[in-house]
Amino acid sequence: MTDEDPRIARREIADTLVRALERRHELLDVIVESEDYDAAIENIAAHLGVSATAAEAVLRLSFDRLTRVARRRIAAELEDLNAQLSFTVREPVSPVDTMVLRPFSPDTDRDIFAARTADVRESADGSGGPAGDLDEEIRAGLERIEAEEAAWLVAEHAGNKVGMVFGDLVSGEVNVRIWIHPDYRKRGYGTAALRKSRSEMAAYFPGVPLVVRAPAAGP
Repeated sequence: MTDEDPRIARREIADTLVRALERRHELLDVIVESEDYDAAIENIAAHLGVSATAAEAVLRLSFDRLTRVARRRIAAELEDLNAQLSFTVREPVSPVDTMVLRPFSPDTDRDIFAARTADVRESADGSGGPAGDLDEEIRAGLERIEAEEAAWLVAEHAGNKVGMVFGDLVSGEVNVRIWIHPDYRKRGYGTAALRKSRSEMAAYFPGVPLVVRAPAAGP
């Protein structure tokens, strides 16, 4: 580890805290709707597009850090850290930057959908109900896609199917759910899928607000 690495990590955490405090109202909803501590970290990381370490720092914030004085101190720390870092420092580009989202195909993507259903054990319609017959789930999903009430996307990287993104139009909002295969978690794929899903869902549902969910695995 180089001498700059700890400062870069501190900068990410400070930057994340500043952003989290600015978006504290929506982040509170993300935390309250999370299943447990680990799920909350994953959901915060996906929502803000940050590392799990920075997300945990957000989750562990105490209420006294919400005051105006505390927020100014955090912002001042971030400014100081940025000043200390040389302009020549470059953070490595993650290989998941080349990940793509493409439309789900019932003929070739039954395998990744089956893996998702076995892991989450919930219906694909976003209702939170138990999963039904796999082929029936796919048929119902395709009907909602045809009716422009849903969008199913497969996340691919380097020729591998790493997860799925679901969008469901509900009460004037698009409920976006991101699922990453267990073999590919903790590598940044969830963050990459979140970033790419915003533009994809905006194309499917122009002008409709997005609400992001990152469901935990089933028991």
